[in-house]
Amino acid sequence: MAIIKGITVTLIGKEFAGTDPFGASIFEDKEILVNNVLVSPTSAEDVINQLTIAGKRAVYTLAIPKGDENVWEDQEVHFFGEKWRVFGIPLQGIDELIPLAWNKKVMVERYD
Repeated sequence: MAIIKGITVTLIGKEFAGTDPFGASIFEDKEILVNNVLVSPTSAEDVINQLTIAGKRAVYTLAIPKGDENVWEDQEVHFFGEKWRVFGIPLQGIDELIPLAWNKKVMVERYD
């Protein structure tokens, strides 16, 4: 039996860097490496559902490991040498009821 292992992806988070002269917040990009993320092509049914509901074309679904506290909603992600954008709300299960190492999933679309 093979052990399932994910890849390392780079999540581009936003970090507060101060305020401008008008009092608006300034944020800087911060690269966060997230290990053991499963990447799978999104099913045809999910692609159609997301296109209908959100107007976005899901390409991959990412399974996020348990214990990850990063903000994934509307963030940029880098893997496979490409840029991707998370859309929608991350779906999360109850840790104790999920036997494997992943309990959250997000969908991504191609981002240029």
